[in-house]
Amino acid sequence: MTRRPPGPEQLWLVRHGESQGNLADARAHELGVDRLDLDVRDPDVPLSPTGEQQADALGRWLAAQDGPPTAVLSSPFVRAADTARRAAAGLGLPVRFDERLRERDFGAFDGMTSHGIRERYPEEAERRQLLGKFWYRPPGGESWADVALRVRSVLATEALRHDGERLLLVSHQAVVMVFRYVLEELDEQHLLEIDRHEQVANTSVTRYRAGGEGWSLEAFNSVEHLADTPVTEEPDVPHP
Repeated sequence: MTRRPPGPEQLWLVRHGESQGNLADARAHELGVDRLDLDVRDPDVPLSPTGEQQADALGRWLAAQDGPPTAVLSSPFVRAADTARRAAAGLGLPVRFDERLRERDFGAFDGMTSHGIRERYPEEAERRQLLGKFWYRPPGGESWADVALRVRSVLATEALRHDGERLLLVSHQAVVMVFRYVLEELDEQHLLEIDRHEQVANTSVTRYRAGGEGWSLEAFNSVEHLADTPVTEEPDVPHP
């Protein structure tokens, strides 16, 4: 029998609850404007009232599980941090923060809509079309491949710290998708095919179990905890 290497027994990946930024993005696209109407930095964007309800519902559901998470690690961005705190409250667990779980850096496109990017940066829209979603890096920002380096670093260091535990990671849409890329050893085409067909919902749960042959996906984008709470799927990432 193949022995499991040191590391968590399970990984629970959660996207943050609906944020004020998600709502501002939806409004901006409806109006066809260039920028989101936000007066705070991206790291400081809070949850919406619906996002708070989603995080509380997640916390109640986690507390009722047979074998819930035993440790919680979160992106320090406010929308993820508050989701993690609310979800961990019913478990009686502290939340640790790790900047490697932060949102993908949009660089010059931060706070812009796809319409605004195409209007102001037409050459970047063409470059993104050429390189594709996984490899394209906006000016001053990160590609999904860059995020993969952060994800690999988290897995390497937290494996020893949380050996045998059930680790809950609260992060962002692109980061959850890149975890799938790393944990399942997907190629670019397979990852983007998944991304085209399924939007990661706010507070959705993606769960893995470790075994001798690597990580086994047990649930992807599950929202069963939101039976009495609205399910929202607004994207995080602006793109040309």
